[in-house]
Amino acid sequence: MIDVSAEMVRYPNTGRFLMSRLRDAMSEEEKADLEGMVRDIRWIERPTRLVARGDICDHSTMLIEGFVLRTLDRDGGRNAVSFHVPGDFIDLHGFALKRLDHNIDTVGPVKIGEVSRAALNEVMRDKPNLARLFWFSTLLDAAMHREWIMTLEQLTTPRRIAHIFAEIYRRLWMVGLSAADGFDTPLTQSDLSEMCGATPIHINRALRDLREKGLAVFDRGRVVIHDPARLEAFASFSPDYLYGPWSLAYGRQAGDFI
Repeated sequence: MIDVSAEMVRYPNTGRFLMSRLRDAMSEEEKADLEGMVRDIRWIERPTRLVARGDICDHSTMLIEGFVLRTLDRDGGRNAVSFHVPGDFIDLHGFALKRLDHNIDTVGPVKIGEVSRAALNEVMRDKPNLARLFWFSTLLDAAMHREWIMTLEQLTTPRRIAHIFAEIYRRLWMVGLSAADGFDTPLTQSDLSEMCGATPIHINRALRDLREKGLAVFDRGRVVIHDPARLEAFASFSPDYLYGPWSLAYGRQAGDFI
């Protein structure tokens, strides 16, 4: 596996892109090209809507640090339909679609960089392998969205939260940002409510249930997981849809946790 810290030293803005997936399929030249594409880097401290549904997308955004939600507004409320972690292109779909049918909202402080449409056009025209990897990253988003549609709607609220925690843990582990016993996140109970489609009261009860079962403790954004495999079993979580080093393509053995 590629050394995350070494990649971040050499490529501070893009070193987590496709980490633990196809990062090793990128040449050093392609990594340098990608790093050079990311411009207008800035921190956003407060929750901000980066892209609103229907906005014209004249660039794509790399999430360098922080946490972002994809959301839909409905009946005066907001529903979260997926999330992004550092290393993700959070609106690359907009390059082909021109507009998004959903919103991109930050959660807590984030560091982002912009990639111009001209730079993406150049990749599509002259750098086919890098273009294929960009395509792969958008297909990952689709795979994760399908999992949320199929799985989360079938689970009770405690298992929905456990599934979300398990996915966040895996994805942060892939980019070197989770600890052995859990992870930090800017998510609040209100955010979990929007992600699970449950009321705040149900979320509070579900979190208490997870705590009492010894599966996960959520305290001011810190998620403590003492036994990730047990949490995943409770959530009926299989990480194959994340296409990491444990996926079927890599011959993962059933039940293994990496």
